[in-house]
Amino acid sequence: MAATKIIDAPRNGHEMAPLNTRARGDGSHGVTIVLTAPQRNSVSSVEIPGDPERAAWSGKMQFFLSIIGYSVGLGNIWRFPYLCQQNGGGAFLIPFMVMLILEGIPLFLIELGMGQRMRLGALGVWNTIHPWLGGIGISSCIVTLFVALYYNVIITWVFFYLFNSFRYPLPWASCPTNETGAIVEECALSSETAYFWYRTTLDAAPSMEEPGGLKWWIVLCLLLSWTIVFFIVMKGIQSSGKVVYFTSLFPYIVLTIFFIRGITLPGASAGLMHMYTPKVEKLADPTVWLDAATQVFYSFGLAFGSLIAFGSYNTPKNNCVRDVLLVSVCNAVTAIYASVVIFAILGFKATANVDRCVEQNKEILFKHSMITSPNITMEQYEGVMAGVNMSDPKIGLSVCSLSKELDNAAEGTGLAFIVFTQAIVELPGAPFWAVLFFTMLLSLGLGSQIGILEGMLCTLFDIDIIKRVKKQHVTGVVCLFCFIVGFIFCTGAGEYWLKMFDSFAGTIGLVVVALMEMIAVVYIYGHERFTEDIYQMTGYRPGWYWQLTWRFIGPVIMVGILASSVVFMIIKNPTYGAWNGETGSVEPKDYPPWVMGIALAMILAGVLPMPIVFLMRSFQCLKVDLDIHQGSIRRNETTASTKEMIDNDDDDDEDDFSGPALGGHVKTHSDASDDEDDRPVTMRSTMMRVTGNHLDVPTNRKPFKMEVFDL
Repeated sequence: MAATKIIDAPRNGHEMAPLNTRARGDGSHGVTIVLTAPQRNSVSSVEIPGDPERAAWSGKMQFFLSIIGYSVGLGNIWRFPYLCQQNGGGAFLIPFMVMLILEGIPLFLIELGMGQRMRLGALGVWNTIHPWLGGIGISSCIVTLFVALYYNVIITWVFFYLFNSFRYPLPWASCPTNETGAIVEECALSSETAYFWYRTTLDAAPSMEEPGGLKWWIVLCLLLSWTIVFFIVMKGIQSSGKVVYFTSLFPYIVLTIFFIRGITLPGASAGLMHMYTPKVEKLADPTVWLDAATQVFYSFGLAFGSLIAFGSYNTPKNNCVRDVLLVSVCNAVTAIYASVVIFAILGFKATANVDRCVEQNKEILFKHSMITSPNITMEQYEGVMAGVNMSDPKIGLSVCSLSKELDNAAEGTGLAFIVFTQAIVELPGAPFWAVLFFTMLLSLGLGSQIGILEGMLCTLFDIDIIKRVKKQHVTGVVCLFCFIVGFIFCTGAGEYWLKMFDSFAGTIGLVVVALMEMIAVVYIYGHERFTEDIYQMTGYRPGWYWQLTWRFIGPVIMVGILASSVVFMIIKNPTYGAWNGETGSVEPKDYPPWVMGIALAMILAGVLPMPIVFLMRSFQCLKVDLDIHQGSIRRNETTASTKEMIDNDDDDDEDDFSGPALGGHVKTHSDASDDEDDRPVTMRSTMMRVTGNHLDVPTNRKPFKMEVFDL
C-alpha cells in the first residue's frame, strides 16, 4: 500500500474541489475532505472568523458611548415630542414601547450580534451567510450614502446658528428694518425667527424649479462640517472613539441644564400637561402605531450597517445582549426626557405669547373706550371680552388661547430653528441658552453622522481592492464626494431637497434592507444557529421572546411598515412646503415630475442591488469568490469505505449548531487527537479557520497533512 503525502494547505478552496470526486469505478476511490473545528462547549472556545487584526474598542465605555451617540440623535429631540403631541400625548408611549419591544430590540440584537460574531462589516457578514445575499450589504451602503449626504447639511445649519448665537442681541430676536425705518414686510407677516430661518439663513427659493444660486455662507459651513467629520472618522474608531466622550455625554449635560431651567419657568406645567395628557381614543388609529414603529426603527439607526460595524470591533466574549437592552432603555428614556425639556420650554413660550396677545387686546379695547385703563385685571378683561363681538373686523381683536399656541408645535427643522429659537429669545441671557442649545444639536448630529459614515466605510473596507488603500485616503475621497454633491443643498431650494431625500432616500430602502437582514439571519443562516452563537458569546441562550419576535412578529411589523409606506406614497400625492415671501408663510406644492423621477431612482438604487446580486450569482453571471469570508469546507461526497463512519458521526451531532460559516460537526481538540490514529482509510482531520479573505492554516497548529491510500 503506497501513500502519497501532500504538505501545505492551499490558500483558498478552488484547488480542493477536484479532490472531492466520486469513486471512479476502476477499483480506486476518491478522497473525502473533512475539516473540523474545536467544539464550542464553552464561551472560551469560540472560534472567530474574520480578520484577527481587526480594530477593536479601547474599552467598554468607548463602545457603549459610540452606540449611544449613534442611536440617540436629532430625532429624539425634534421628532419624538412632535409625535407624542400629535398622536395622543401620553397615550403614544404605549405603541412606542410595544414597537420598541417587538421590533426595535430584536433587530438591534441581530445586527449587533452578527457583527460581533463575524467580526466583519455589512458586506462581509451577508457574503459569509450566503454569496447570493451580498446585495444586502451593497444596498445598505448606498442608502447610508444618501442619508449621510443630507444629514451633514443639518449640521451645517447648526453651525450657522451657533456662530450667530454669539451676537447680542440675537439676530432672530427682532425684525430688520428697511431704508425708511419700517419693519420689513415679509418679517412682519411671518415672525422674527421664521424670517431669519427662511430669508437670512436659507434665502429660500419660491420652488424647487427656481433654486437660485449657491449661498456662499452655507457652502462655507458645509465645508467646515465635512472637514470636521473627516478628521473625526479618518482613522476609524481610533480617532472617532475619542470624540464620542463629548458627543455622547454633552447632550445629557445640556438637557439637564435646560430641564432645571425649564421647569422653573411660568407655563412649563401647561406645556407638559398638554403633551402628556393621554388621549386613549387615538390608539384606535392605525397611523399612530405606524408612526410608533417608524420612530423606533429610525431612532435606533437600524439597517445602516453601523451597528454591524460597531459590533465587529467587540471582543468575542462581549455580552451583546446586555448592551442591546441597556442602549434600548437609554434611547427610550432619552426621548421621553428630551420631550419633557422641549415642552417645558415651549409651554413657557406659549404662555409668553398669550400674555403678549392679551396686552395687545387691552390696548385695542382702551382705544375703543371699552375699558377705562389698559392695566385692568384678568378678571375684568375676561368679563369685557365675554361681551365683545370677536368677529367684528373693525375692532381687530385676537383670540388668545393657550391650547391653540401649544397646538402650533412643529417637527424637524421647524422645531429646532423656528419654534425653539423663539422660546430662547424669551429667556434672560438668551445668547447663553442659544449657544448651549445649538452646541447640543451639534454634538447629537456629529454622533449620528460618525456612526453613519463608520457603517458605510466599514462596508467599503470589506472589498479587497479598497483594503489596499489607506483608510485616510478612502475617507477623504468619500467626504469630498459628499461635499460636492451637497452643493444641491446650498441653493435656495436646499431645504426642499433635504426633505425630499429624507422622505424617499432613507425610508423604503432601509425597511427593505432590515426585512432582508432578519430573513437572512432567521431563515437562511438559521435561528437555531444564531441562538447558539449568542449563547457561546454571552452565556445566555435567547428564549421564546427572541424566537417569536425574530421568526414571526418582527418580519410582520416590517412588512406592515413597508406596505403602508408604499400605499401612502401612492394614495397621498407627495408635497413639500415652499416659502412664500409675499404672504410670509409656507405653502404646500407638488414635487415636479423630474424630481419624483430622482426620488424613484434613489429608492431603486437602494433596493435593486439585492435582487441583482442574487440573480447574477445564482445564474453564475457574477463569479462567486470562495475566498471572500467563506467558512470551512464541508464533506461533498463520500466513498463506500467512509460513508458509514461519517454518517454515524453526523447522526450523533444533530443538535450541534456550528457558528457562522462553520457547517457540520464540530469536535474538540481531544476528540481530534484521540481519533487521529484510529482512522485507516480517511484523510486525517485538520483544523482550519478563516482569516481575512483566505482559508489559512493556523500558525499555532500542525500544518495541513493529507495521506492518500490506494487500496
